[in-house]
Amino acid sequence: MSNRTTVTEFLLLGFSDVRELQILHFVGFLVIYLVVLVGNLFIFMVIAFDHHLHTPMYFFLMNLSILDIGSISVTVPKSMANSLMNIKSISYAGCVAQVFFLLFFVTADFSLLTIMAYDRYVAICQPLHYETVMNSRACVQMAAGAWISGVLYSVLHTGNTFALTFCEGNMVDQFFCEIPQLLKLTCSESYLSEVRVLAFSICLLLGCFVFIIVSYIQIFRSVLRIPSEKGRHKAFSTCLPHLTVVSLFVCTAIFAYLKPISSSPSALDLVVAVLYSVLPPIMNPITYSMRNKDIKAALRRLTGCM
Repeated sequence: MSNRTTVTEFLLLGFSDVRELQILHFVGFLVIYLVVLVGNLFIFMVIAFDHHLHTPMYFFLMNLSILDIGSISVTVPKSMANSLMNIKSISYAGCVAQVFFLLFFVTADFSLLTIMAYDRYVAICQPLHYETVMNSRACVQMAAGAWISGVLYSVLHTGNTFALTFCEGNMVDQFFCEIPQLLKLTCSESYLSEVRVLAFSICLLLGCFVFIIVSYIQIFRSVLRIPSEKGRHKAFSTCLPHLTVVSLFVCTAIFAYLKPISSSPSALDLVVAVLYSVLPPIMNPITYSMRNKDIKAALRRLTGCM
């Protein structure tokens, strides 16, 4: 315990030691962050102010936008600040907060994506029961369940991780505090318990992914039975954005956590970390707004009232 308490801060991995490249990294991340922030706030406001979009699908999408803003806000601003001020440090409490909130937002995000797959399944495969099954109370309860699961999961992981003894230095080989990289700094055999929790987490992730895939198999079977081409196209158009976001989320996360952890930092580790921490939040508004006729129609109605 005495060794753990001597770690008062961690050192995060920088993208470069060259000042010009640090400024370039700051500007690049700033642009990405503003795009995510504006895009997801745009979706949130359009859904909130247009009563035509007060449906279960868009209610869940509004929650997803909030979670995406939260997840990217945990990692990117700190990395930007470090590059701008030419520092690498993050306090012990700041590292705990990063791990907790990142796990919270990512877990709630994927739970919500799983719920959205169920929503599409009921809407297309059981349309006569849709209003009964996906009533407003059920939607609020499911969304609340996603948020609560994020809290419980992040408490478990964060508590388990920072109960360990850090005695292998304080250099985190990532641009934010990440559990696999923190485990490399421990010298206690108890880290195996956190490894087992991570393995269990991957199983849960794959379980949710299988549920989503099975739901979409049923959805596509039902869609192919629709006689009109217009009806099939409309059904597919409500599913493809969600399936795109899910695929991107799962593929980047699996690639990041199932690849072998190298003993020394590499450019590939940084690129992969940027992909799974930045790409899903930025793709959500692009996927759901640019090809969504309901969002476009709502925007026209809102701008017409101004």
